[in-house]
Amino acid sequence: MMMHSGVAGPSGQAGPSGPPPRTVGFVGLGAMGLPMALRLLEAGHRVRGGSRDARRLERFTAAGGRACATLAQTLQGADVVITMLPDGGVVREVMEQEGGVARTVPAGTLLIDMTTASPREARELADRGQELGIEVLDAPVSGGVRGAQAGTLTIMVGGAEQALERARPLLEAMGTTITHLGPAGSGQVAKAANQMIVGAGLVALGEAVLLLEASGLDAGRALSALSGGLAGSRIMELKAPAILSRDFSPTFTAGLHAKDMRIAQDLADSLGCVLPVSQTVTQTLDAAVANGLADLDHAAVVRVTELLSGTHRNDRK
Repeated sequence: MMMHSGVAGPSGQAGPSGPPPRTVGFVGLGAMGLPMALRLLEAGHRVRGGSRDARRLERFTAAGGRACATLAQTLQGADVVITMLPDGGVVREVMEQEGGVARTVPAGTLLIDMTTASPREARELADRGQELGIEVLDAPVSGGVRGAQAGTLTIMVGGAEQALERARPLLEAMGTTITHLGPAGSGQVAKAANQMIVGAGLVALGEAVLLLEASGLDAGRALSALSGGLAGSRIMELKAPAILSRDFSPTFTAGLHAKDMRIAQDLADSLGCVLPVSQTVTQTLDAAVANGLADLDHAAVVRVTELLSGTHRNDRK
């Protein structure tokens, strides 16, 4: 486990043994981005950002963040830019639009893209950065909102090692497992694999709960027994309560996971890999989206199994 570096002292600046604080332009103060930005502020870094959500912006500024009305204001004066956005297309817009990265930040800036995007998009972003003299890392994360809040994210990094060393004090403020996996796009390949494993686990867990309930067993008690064996997993630990209660308040949405599975499937197709389980997971998540579940937690895939089995009840959350 990596220790956080640059921990803030009483003055709000990085401690004397750590690296100097950075000025960070944080683009994407959403459900994941806001707690990540708050971790950076807690570590003593200067963070600028904007949001159309007044409550999020209020939390950001209360923690010491500087509110910006435009993207250009967020980027101006930043020596590091972090993007945490819905997909690679939005990152590309942030790069190229008026007031965006390509037109605002100087050569030598470090861009850390923590969005989940395709490996191809990550490589294209790195190539564009090279044209501009900007170092680019793809650094998607796993761990959800809880991990972002606790600063315990798993961060999968693609790009040059020297850029990672520049980024490390910032990444260590947000995560505890930081792994360099290779050149540009490598972090996104690993994230695709992560989403395949998580998706398969969620679908299997939902089906198991439905089977236990249909058999008349106390599903919670049964899962407690199973958790002590080989079936026990982090997915069961974190997602079983939501599936058992059918409370799908989102920590990571079904719609975003469906997008991630399509990234994994496109990558597999380009490499000639046949992934039958992942194909089923992709279809199940797409069915969840088609049935209006896109904005619910990805554990809501159990509802697809219920619909197929004729056991869905409208009074469930």
